[in-house]
Amino acid sequence: MRFHYTASQPNGKIIEGDMEAKSSAEILVYLAKQGLKPVSLKAIRDFEEVKKGRIFGQLITVTDKVFLTKYLALMLKVGTDLLKAVDILISDFDKPAMKTLLIEIRSNLEKGLPFFTTFAKYPRYFSPVFVNLVKAGEASGNLEKIFWDLSVSLEREQELRNKIRSTMTYPVILLVASALILILLVSFALPKIANIFLSSGINPPLFSAVVFSIGLFVGKYLWFILGFLLIFGFSIWYLFSKTLAGRKIVFKFVLGIPVIKEVFKQMAIQRFASTLSSLLSAGLPILDSLEITAGAVGSENMKESLMRISREGVAKGLTIGEAFGREPIFPKMITNLISISEKAGHFETILATIADFYESEIESSIKSLVSFLEPVLLLIIGVIIGTIALAIIVPIYQLVGQF
Repeated sequence: MRFHYTASQPNGKIIEGDMEAKSSAEILVYLAKQGLKPVSLKAIRDFEEVKKGRIFGQLITVTDKVFLTKYLALMLKVGTDLLKAVDILISDFDKPAMKTLLIEIRSNLEKGLPFFTTFAKYPRYFSPVFVNLVKAGEASGNLEKIFWDLSVSLEREQELRNKIRSTMTYPVILLVASALILILLVSFALPKIANIFLSSGINPPLFSAVVFSIGLFVGKYLWFILGFLLIFGFSIWYLFSKTLAGRKIVFKFVLGIPVIKEVFKQMAIQRFASTLSSLLSAGLPILDSLEITAGAVGSENMKESLMRISREGVAKGLTIGEAFGREPIFPKMITNLISISEKAGHFETILATIADFYESEIESSIKSLVSFLEPVLLLIIGVIIGTIALAIIVPIYQLVGQF
């Protein structure tokens, strides 16, 4: 087990350190032999426990990573050495997950291991792009700029996600509320009304009889239907998140909807341009940058295209512009800009500009998608409720007509 101790020297100076031991008593004996007076002693929880979620609600968020990268960039800018900057961060962070990670980083740095190796151990939280940028910054001695660029990139990514979430909030609330109303109508109200009519000996029109039969069926087997929908939804999620074939099937279905297809494509292009620009600016070779970017775009089709550009295009002697020109997934505007910027020698700058352009395009497309979804959802709900209302009203008129 690893322990973190704070102790005072004979001259009153406070020191900290980490040590592997079987028990806290062993640490106390060690400190006494060194002439140190213990101030505090804590067992360090292994970061693997954090990964498994054993520290409740304390997983590493994008906000944590923004704070980490921005703080390190500022500390390095004012001349603080990396080890000291990590030490300060350890005392500043109250979150157990981040404190544990930083202690592990400090321990690895003290052992002479590169800074990026700790991040590389936890791909769930730190993407290959993040790891390779830190690696490139270490190799070039330019960690300050890399950390600052990472903080800016993470902030922009978070802002874009927040904008998408806030824009989609109303349609989601509308959809959930409508679904609940329909479930209440079809499973509780409609079966009771149907039983009243059927028990009164009235033969409702075929249209009403069909609606009543659906209501009676749903009311009788509601829990089975909800269970089936839950299992079906979980299966779709599992296939999408765990298997490549599942992702392809789900994407093929989703991308069959024109408006959604356009939004997904814009998001993939924005991620491609932003990621590739960052990697190239950090000094990574073009082939490595393309391979890493391929894994970060979030689109299987674009990933395959970037792999072909790298392995069957640039690696075999084609120019970057020629390799991109062979892939129809990229709009002509982008391939032309890439070709021109490659010849002019400012490829990374053009990629950053493309990323900015598509970020604003995504916002606009999301708003268009929402403005399309809202009336469609209202129309569907209106048609369903109108159908139920009509199925009830028609037999009532029939009943009234008999008197």
